[in-house]
Amino acid sequence: MQEHKKTRGGSTERGMAGSSEEVFFLPSLMGTSAVEAALPGFSVVVEQVGVARPFALLDCHDQSLRAKGRVLIESGGALQLLQKEQRHLSQNCAGKGRFVQDLPRGPVQAALSGFPELRAFMQIGTGEIEEKSLTVLDELQKTQVKGTIWCMSSPTGQMTIVRLQQLRGYERAYQKVRAAIADMSVGEQGIQAFYVGLYPDMDAYQAKPEIKLGKTEPSIEVAADIIHTYLKVARQNEDGVIADIDTEFLHDYRVSLRKIRSVVSLFKGVFSEDQTADLKRVFSDLMAPTGRMRDLDVYLLEKDMYFNLIPHNLHPGLQGMFDRFQKERGQELSRLSRRLRSIDYGASMDRLIEMFDGIGRLKAGPNADRGAYDYACTLIWKRYRKVCKIARSITDDTPDETVHDLRIDCKKLRYLMEFFAPLFDAKGFKTILKPLKKLQDNLGLFNDYSVQQEALLAFAFQQSNAQGRVDTQIGLAVGGLIAVLDQRQKSERNRVITSFQHFDSPETRTLFRSLFHHKKE
Repeated sequence: MQEHKKTRGGSTERGMAGSSEEVFFLPSLMGTSAVEAALPGFSVVVEQVGVARPFALLDCHDQSLRAKGRVLIESGGALQLLQKEQRHLSQNCAGKGRFVQDLPRGPVQAALSGFPELRAFMQIGTGEIEEKSLTVLDELQKTQVKGTIWCMSSPTGQMTIVRLQQLRGYERAYQKVRAAIADMSVGEQGIQAFYVGLYPDMDAYQAKPEIKLGKTEPSIEVAADIIHTYLKVARQNEDGVIADIDTEFLHDYRVSLRKIRSVVSLFKGVFSEDQTADLKRVFSDLMAPTGRMRDLDVYLLEKDMYFNLIPHNLHPGLQGMFDRFQKERGQELSRLSRRLRSIDYGASMDRLIEMFDGIGRLKAGPNADRGAYDYACTLIWKRYRKVCKIARSITDDTPDETVHDLRIDCKKLRYLMEFFAPLFDAKGFKTILKPLKKLQDNLGLFNDYSVQQEALLAFAFQQSNAQGRVDTQIGLAVGGLIAVLDQRQKSERNRVITSFQHFDSPETRTLFRSLFHHKKE
């Protein structure tokens, strides 16, 4: 019988023909006596492998791996990936890599192909791991089952991972050992129990937290709950923005504030006129300092796309433009980080969170006590009809500004539907949202192409000298890009019309009416 080969980081390769592997999670550190007690007729040999070593639990900010029932461990220069009902994977991670696409090629990198490309790996937890070999022998001291034990401890908890390997010809013994270990494990809770066991105080980040609503709940309470929730989401992204972990922190921060601004502007009559005006100013002031850095993030993320749009002989000018963008982004990051770390900013956010913790500090408007369901139907139906009115008028000759207005109204409609979704039939909402999202995607691209052309023209103007002349290479690159983007924008306009026709189908119109409009015209 061929023994397992030890690899870097304590991982194991399949060294025995016909072996298969299962993974179990135990709620505490496992000792030999406990296993032997559960396996009468067998003897158990547990031997230390090497010395205890540090480990880091990796995931992104929104814990995508945890949500999908996966565990990614970095230890001893190797990555270990554990997945429910799938074999354990291991690979060297020399050079590491902040993003999944930067990892060296290997089984773990391949298995993580669906990991968000814009999200960076982070250490969401650390601790110490002790590896032990497990051998189960029968009464004749013949090896029946082999395995690996990871005893893991963190400052706040302990867990044990057991990987059992079934050897060909010993299926009956394996089933007995498997049943005994399964009885000791956390069972169906599996990987989620692993996270809770090691890090009981770790809360999973949610960019879109669930907000429970009641149909008769006063609209001012709904507004306060939504604003309070998304203020806390915004705050959860501040440290990631400052540390520049990945661009999604700033994106989520801005989306949270944008949703808050939508509540203030769309929930008309819920707050008093004076307070509504004050809140619009406050949240606009919070949002404004983030705009330029987000624009630069988008340009830099699309860098490869820009280079693919124009001939190679124009690339030097384009590279000069992106060099300037990268430098400016560094300056914007420094400025924004200072703001987010400032005492004034922190105090302002704390005051806002306190203000919307309940309704005692809010000034009610005429619609403050209106029931959430009735108010939602009114708002959504009105916004839906406005979207349809604008979209049905769009032709090839419609000014760009009108198409931009449609994009904004579609976004407002989407936010309203997401805010009030718990009050309505989930299946009907899903049916409506699918074509609305498609329409929004097309409108978003149309807007991007338009904004990018304006930004490129502005950039060229900024780079001009006193006589209004632009560096030749940059001028040619910018001109080439604008020509391509203009053509793409024209094509996207046609797609907007097609997408709206799908969204404006008789089925969707009927569904909107049944969900949100119960009165006769």
